[in-house]
Amino acid sequence: MQVHVAEHPLIAHKLTVLRDRDTDSPTFRSLVSELVTLLAYEATREIAVREHAIDTPVAPMVGVELTRPRPIVVPILRAGLGMLDGMAHLLPTAEVGFLGLQRDEETLKAITYANRLPDNLAGRQCFVLDPMLATGGTLIASIDYLFERGARDVTAICILCAPEGLKAVEAALGHRGDIKIVTAAVDSHLNQRGYIVPGLGDAGDRLYGIV
Repeated sequence: MQVHVAEHPLIAHKLTVLRDRDTDSPTFRSLVSELVTLLAYEATREIAVREHAIDTPVAPMVGVELTRPRPIVVPILRAGLGMLDGMAHLLPTAEVGFLGLQRDEETLKAITYANRLPDNLAGRQCFVLDPMLATGGTLIASIDYLFERGARDVTAICILCAPEGLKAVEAALGHRGDIKIVTAAVDSHLNQRGYIVPGLGDAGDRLYGIV
């Protein structure tokens, strides 16, 4: 498993504003989109391409195009949905699937309540969108779900990660396929409630309000 922390002044600035408890939901949503576009740039460095011949206004040349089948982007509902626009800005031709998982606040384990994915993901590059990698339960369940459908190349884009979550994903799935995690920061630790410290709070609540 590879972990890439995207170090850039713009990423650090936007992340600082996201962390601020006084940042309102509209600003939070806008910044998440901007931040994810920057993270997606790093996450797609190894996206599969093939040669493609074209004619420019001056001369013929051979460039590249994305291979088929197209990549699939999988936001984890509900908070991951707030990351989709930022990813779509960079990769508008990708297909989009959805997984609905939520963390049981008592057991801290992930519970699946919805999915909208192709049955066969063999040969597909998959990009999972989940803002917070805390205990790792949700991301482990999500990637395992993709692996069960034939995926072997999965990149997760997470705004923040906890060391405990990274270790859990590595232990559970590191031997199963090609996994890469791209994040803006790896924070200090998890508190007793399973929240990332210093973190930014509950990403879903800050994106959409408490429901």
